[in-house]
Amino acid sequence: MKTRAALAFEAKKPLEIVELDLEGPRAGEVLVEIKATGICHTDAYTLSGMDSEGLFPSVLGHEGAGVVVEVGAGVTSVKPGDHVIPLYTPECRQCKSCLSRKTNLCTAIRGTQGNGVMPDGASRFSYKGQTVYHYMGCSTFSNFTVLPEIAVAKVREDAPFDKICYIGCGVTTGVGAVINTAKVEPGANCIVFGLGGIGLNVIQGLRLVGADMIVGVDLNPDRKAWGERFGMTHFVNPAEVTGDLVAHLVELTGGGADYTFDATGNTTVMRQALEACHRGWGESIIIGVAEAGKEIATRPFQLVTGRVWKGTAFGGARGRTDVPKIVDWYMSGKIEIDPMITHILPLEQINEAFDLMHHGESIRSVVVF
Repeated sequence: MKTRAALAFEAKKPLEIVELDLEGPRAGEVLVEIKATGICHTDAYTLSGMDSEGLFPSVLGHEGAGVVVEVGAGVTSVKPGDHVIPLYTPECRQCKSCLSRKTNLCTAIRGTQGNGVMPDGASRFSYKGQTVYHYMGCSTFSNFTVLPEIAVAKVREDAPFDKICYIGCGVTTGVGAVINTAKVEPGANCIVFGLGGIGLNVIQGLRLVGADMIVGVDLNPDRKAWGERFGMTHFVNPAEVTGDLVAHLVELTGGGADYTFDATGNTTVMRQALEACHRGWGESIIIGVAEAGKEIATRPFQLVTGRVWKGTAFGGARGRTDVPKIVDWYMSGKIEIDPMITHILPLEQINEAFDLMHHGESIRSVVVF
C-alpha cells in the first residue's frame, strides 16, 4: 500500500513529504493509521545527527495515536477499529525484564528496534525501491505504520487523538518519572530543571502526588507562567541568580531538595540537579537524553553522603498496562493536556513544528493527518 510520510533522507536536512510503499503486517504485527503525532525533542536529536543510533533515510516520530486497520497472524490483543497509542518502549510480558517487575525496559525487540527494522530483521517501508528505516519502533510521521503487537497500547475510543498522542511520550515520561521512578511522597520539596514538554509534565505529576515546594528552573522567562499554570510554586532563572546556582537552590529548599529532575539533557545541569539534592536522602532523576559521547561527573563525596542518581525511560511506565490508565486520568480531568498542545499543524508544515520547538515558542506541536 501507499502512505504519506515526512521522510528524513539525511541528518541536518528538513523533512520531505513523500509517498512511501508500506508492506502490510506480518505475524504478530499490526497496521495502524496514525491520526495525530507530537513533535518531540528526541526526534530533533536524531535529526541533528548527534544520535549514535540514528539511521537514514527513516520515518521519524514516536509520539502518536491512531486506529488499527489490519492485524497479522496470531495477533489477539487488538483488532481492526481499536484505538491505540504506539509504544517505543514495548511490553511483551514474557522477557526477563518484564517478568522481573523491576523495570519497564522490555528487551523482546530491543536489538532490531535499534537497527531500524521489524523483529524479523526487515523494514516495511520503502521509497522507490530503497529501504526506509523505522524509528524507535514507531515511525509516527507516516499516515500509516506497522508495529509489533507488543508495541501498541489499546485505549478508550472517546479520547481525542490530537491530545492523547502526547501520552505516547511527553506526558507519560514526565508524570511517570514522579510516580514510578522517584515515587515522590506528599509534602516533598522538589526541583525541576527544564520547563519544556517533559518538565511541565513532571510539575503536574508533582502536583498530582501532593508535593509541597515545586521549584522550576529555566532560562526562558516565559516558562514561569507555564510552570505556575501546572503547579510550580517557585521559579528560578539561572541568568538572574547572583553566585552559584546550586547554593541558591539549596538555600531556597532548606538544605536541598528531596527530589530533583533533569529534563534538559544537558550534562552540566545533570550535575547541578544532583548537587541540589538534600544531603543524606536526596534523589536526582535524569530524564533528558544527552548528546552521544557526553558523560556526567560529580565528586564522589556527593554520593557517599547519601545522594542518589537515577535514570528513567518512558517514566518507568509499562506501556500496554499503564498508558490506558493515563488516558483515563486525562479524560477524568486528573491530569491536563490541552493547554500544552500549543500548535496543531498539517503534515505539510511539520518542519515549522520543529522550528517552533527550537525557538522555544511551543510546548508541544501536534501534526494531524
